[in-house]
Amino acid sequence: MKIKTIVLIIMAVIVSLLVSKKSENVLIPKDAIRIRIIANSNTDIDIEDKMKVRDTALKEIYKLLGDVKSLDDAKKIINNNLDRLNIKIDETTEYSHTLSFGNNYFPRKTYKGIVYGEGEYESLVITLGSGKGSNFWCVLFPPLCNLEGNTNTKDVEYQFFVKKIIDKYF
Repeated sequence: MKIKTIVLIIMAVIVSLLVSKKSENVLIPKDAIRIRIIANSNTDIDIEDKMKVRDTALKEIYKLLGDVKSLDDAKKIINNNLDRLNIKIDETTEYSHTLSFGNNYFPRKTYKGIVYGEGEYESLVITLGSGKGSNFWCVLFPPLCNLEGNTNTKDVEYQFFVKKIIDKYF
């Protein structure tokens, strides 16, 4: 068996064990950058707007990060391109918005039986309008965000792309 196949099997088993254990904290690696996008409100129009901003932001950031493999390089690239990202978001939404890159607060979140602890995390936070709506979040680096075609969802969709990540980062 090839090493990649063995590593893939081990990672699949680990992910299965993590997902199968209900109400346990899942630790996101320290060398991760999260993204959080907070809607203006929870109206259908504002949630749809948040999802459009999500799609735009993730598309732009993934273009910038390309084949970046280190956390430090990812941080520098994101930080150096906040103006570019701001322009793209301006083109996507009519709401005023703020971008905050660095250590930002994330509330405790339970999603599909998995508890994600609250705390300060290295992240990019985009707040639309008053920022009183629900939020989308995922891990931006390494790229673990799932871009779904359904922009009407109000939940966070967080998936592990085990094979893709192993192939790229290991």
